[in-house]
Amino acid sequence: MSENKLVVDARGDACPIPVVKTLKALGALEGAGEVETIVDNKIAVENLTRMGENKGCTVAADQTAEKEWHVTVSTDKAVGVAEGEPEAVTCDVPAGPRRVVVQVASNAMGIGDDELGHKLLKGFIYSLTQLDQLPATMLFYNSGARVTCEGSASLEDLRNLADVGVEILTCGTCLDHYGLTDKLAVGEVTNIYVIAQKLTGASVVVRP
Repeated sequence: MSENKLVVDARGDACPIPVVKTLKALGALEGAGEVETIVDNKIAVENLTRMGENKGCTVAADQTAEKEWHVTVSTDKAVGVAEGEPEAVTCDVPAGPRRVVVQVASNAMGIGDDELGHKLLKGFIYSLTQLDQLPATMLFYNSGARVTCEGSASLEDLRNLADVGVEILTCGTCLDHYGLTDKLAVGEVTNIYVIAQKLTGASVVVRP
């Protein structure tokens, strides 16, 4: 254990305060030593690690309880901390996973020959089953509602997608318009409000 050691308790502190406190402590060492910062979330651990490495320090993190980490930043020389640098720290929060929504507004893909469009859409839906990153939700409306109903050439692929967690939703108004209310063969019935929620909450919207 270093003789020149400071302990910072940053439990309960919102980002970027744990990094700010640790930077100030590093500056206060005025030479070789270590700062041990106690935090209660993984994001703080990641940001402290990034800061320490950027400063040329050695960083070690030890989880001691369900929501407690001890992050030790060690240095063999004085760490330069410019005036005002701690207060200028910003917090890097990892981006969450993308939420991909596929909207199928027609039973044919593209504009032109419908027979070709039907083949293209079938191929597109099959291709989704082969992707490493699956969509979170597939929305079917207008004539796209036909794709989730009895007789659709894509039912097997859609069922495979549903089995691995892809949400399959079909517009109830559209089913009623086309006389398909009792023909839905995969997924669930939804409404325009939910469709609007799914589309506006998506990271990426794909329309074949």
